[in-house]
Amino acid sequence: MGEKFTPMSAQLHRYAVEHSRQDEVLASLDRETAALGDVAVMQMAPEQGALTTLLVRAIGAGRALEIGTFTGYGSISIARGLADGGRLLTCDISEEWTGIARRHFEQAAVEARIDLRIGPAIETLRSLDAANPFDFAFIDADKTSYPDYYEETLRLLRSGGLMMIDNVFRGGEVIDPDAEDDGVRAIRELNDTIASDPRVEPVAMVGIADGIILAMRADR
Repeated sequence: MGEKFTPMSAQLHRYAVEHSRQDEVLASLDRETAALGDVAVMQMAPEQGALTTLLVRAIGAGRALEIGTFTGYGSISIARGLADGGRLLTCDISEEWTGIARRHFEQAAVEARIDLRIGPAIETLRSLDAANPFDFAFIDADKTSYPDYYEETLRLLRSGGLMMIDNVFRGGEVIDPDAEDDGVRAIRELNDTIASDPRVEPVAMVGIADGIILAMRADR
């Protein structure tokens, strides 16, 4: 029996993007972020944005957490999926990049749903009370801190809450034995932890964009 996956060529990826919903606000944000140069690779992929909105809406999330705002594509995608009255708390350290995000929050008419915190994300997370848990969490920030972000996010997620973690392929380097930078090691460590962690169930590693993990918080 053959391999049960379809290799993603540039043309097939373009086809997938074209068949995922992206309105003009997100398309405009996509273009403005691309103009930033190499750092634009940090933006959530359009097809991942559509999936994120779908997942947030599907679980009826009212409270969401995002680690790594950047220019706001993921924030808008999450906020659009929230239930009526829902709120997103999103963390970043850059006033420059989040300035772009704030403008697009207004254009997307989701600014009232978003609480943007500027400062080290780990400090923000550690200041939060687990008695007021989140329904959905998205991790997409500095890779060396992923294990710490995971532990704090898990603490703050409700039973049955959904976590999405980005860049778990690290451009394919997670399976390259010669790739040993700190970011790759941190992601490998986290991938291995989640694969056998009884605190999350079920777990799926999905080949979308640079790889994502979806994990649900098991009963506390």
